[in-house]
Amino acid sequence: MLHDELSYTSIPERVRKVLAELPEKSGDSSLAQERLDSLGAIDPPKGNHDGEIEVVDGVPMTHRFVEAPGDAELLSWHLVEAGAGEPVVYLHGIPDSWYMWHKSMADLSATHHVIAIDLKGYGQSDKRRGDYRHEGVAGQLASLLDVLGLGRINLVTHDRGTVQADYLAANDPYRVIRYVRGEQHLFHYNPELSPQEHRFADPVRSRILANPGLKVAESYTYGTRHPIDDAELRRAIQEFSYPGIPEAVPRYFNSSSFRLEWIERRTRLIEAWRAPVLVLQGKHDFRQPSEFYEGVEAQLPPGSRVHLLDGGHFWAQEVPDEYSRVVREFITGTPAS
Repeated sequence: MLHDELSYTSIPERVRKVLAELPEKSGDSSLAQERLDSLGAIDPPKGNHDGEIEVVDGVPMTHRFVEAPGDAELLSWHLVEAGAGEPVVYLHGIPDSWYMWHKSMADLSATHHVIAIDLKGYGQSDKRRGDYRHEGVAGQLASLLDVLGLGRINLVTHDRGTVQADYLAANDPYRVIRYVRGEQHLFHYNPELSPQEHRFADPVRSRILANPGLKVAESYTYGTRHPIDDAELRRAIQEFSYPGIPEAVPRYFNSSSFRLEWIERRTRLIEAWRAPVLVLQGKHDFRQPSEFYEGVEAQLPPGSRVHLLDGGHFWAQEVPDEYSRVVREFITGTPAS
């Protein structure tokens, strides 16, 4: 299929009405600022060291700093792991970090080896200039998995992490056992739904990233259906406050486009996937309408399905018990007890 044969999907009228009324459309961030102010002072991130153990949800999790080939030398990656068994690798999106996955990690760590990675440019991972094409970073992630000694893996992803996972699952299809694909455009797309790519690519408007508290508060205020717990919001802000993030993250948006990602999926990536895919979307995410995912299983490998969670874009923080249960059922093939 040639890219000029592709056409955008019309936005449902119900979605157009909602988007037209969003405060963020007019540039009004007052609700987000109020939420941020309600938290009071937030301590700066303290950073971690290799081998440090942090107990999260009652489970000891180990911070690791690992070097792996990338950008013609070695890149430094931060990841957190727990448990033993079949590997489950988690990739977050913007404006998150490894920590967004803590609920599922704690749940699966009793039976699986869970590994949540700070993406390149985020958290405590490498932020130097280099290759920030999503396909390029996907290859660097594959090198990291090799260094970690991980062969076949389960993938659980969200938002921008899903874009990198799409390339990983296509370029190394037999490495992926199961793919939990969260919160990303797939077969259908309309550029009116993704104004953020222009914001983060713009050298002036992307300065919001230098105010991590407000950026995270905006995301968790305007992109959610249910309120986010204060403790989750504070930790997300801390993890998004490491030096270098405001400079590194825009490199992704200046190295690609949402249209290119969509064309790549439609013309070569989806057809290369071999693992069954659980498409995990928020029912109330109006920038990725649920109508866009109806019947999409027909385009995916056998055993794939779609599940709509009762949340917005940030369902890991909105409905942690529901998403964790659904992930466990798909990874293990059995209903959670």
